[in-house]
Amino acid sequence: MSTPHAISEAINGFGMDTITFAGPLEAKLAAMKAAGFSQVMLKANDLVGHPGGLDAAVQAVKDSGLRGTGFQVLRDFEGLSGHLHHYKVDIAKSMLEMCAALGCQVMLACSSTSTHASQDLDHIARDLRKLAMLALPLGIRIAYEGLSWGRTINEFTTAWDVICRADCPNLGLGIDSFHIFAAKTSLEEIDYLDPDKIFLVQLADFMWQETKTFEERMTTARTFRVFPGEGVHSEQLVDLVLRLDRLGYRGDYSFEVFNDDYQQMPLPQVAERGRRSAMWLAEDVLRRSVPLPNQMRLKSQANG
Repeated sequence: MSTPHAISEAINGFGMDTITFAGPLEAKLAAMKAAGFSQVMLKANDLVGHPGGLDAAVQAVKDSGLRGTGFQVLRDFEGLSGHLHHYKVDIAKSMLEMCAALGCQVMLACSSTSTHASQDLDHIARDLRKLAMLALPLGIRIAYEGLSWGRTINEFTTAWDVICRADCPNLGLGIDSFHIFAAKTSLEEIDYLDPDKIFLVQLADFMWQETKTFEERMTTARTFRVFPGEGVHSEQLVDLVLRLDRLGYRGDYSFEVFNDDYQQMPLPQVAERGRRSAMWLAEDVLRRSVPLPNQMRLKSQANG
């Protein structure tokens, strides 16, 4: 039987998202920690919705001992002009300050759904470069993600295009398996990415093969994602993770699981589902199982 320490070591590269849980921030963090996780993906509401205020929320994260995988999510930032652009720059600055207060080194920005935004890729790239420059003095990297219902950018391939156009060292790609499967993007496109420019990978599955409309994608994404291994896209998830591993990606995997049912379950049960998923990916898929102490001793004797 695996010890708690061995479990924590095996799933070290995986984290959970506060979005998956109901209840106060401290209880969410405690459930993740008890399940063996060492990191957490945080959202703005964790801070601004905390009864003790922003400082108390930041302290709760620090006290938990969990590392912040990243901070989310800046929406509808790029492609705007005039007063709308200036408004969003203000919002971005506020988000970056919260991200820095948490000690998170990655902030997620997702592609725009706004009908007021330009669809010109150079305009979008210019705005993303500006966002990255705002983040640079704070030591924050921007992970840009293509929402599968984004107006102009709804696949990671187009997101990668504008990231390359922007050409900023701290602007990279956020990959979300849900959006890839929903948009039916070919996983072969992963092989053309630069692993050093993938700043975050979010994993989730869902229970049906197709989401035919943007509306259906949005509803499924926000209410009925499940953990990797629980849905119908397990084979594709394995393919995705192995492709990323072969490519040389060595960053974090975070479980981005919005699920109305999980919001009604006790926190330890939800965290346990996440732990099982992480162990499956770490040990069965990526073969990252940690040797038991006896095996390590035998190995050292054999080498002696």
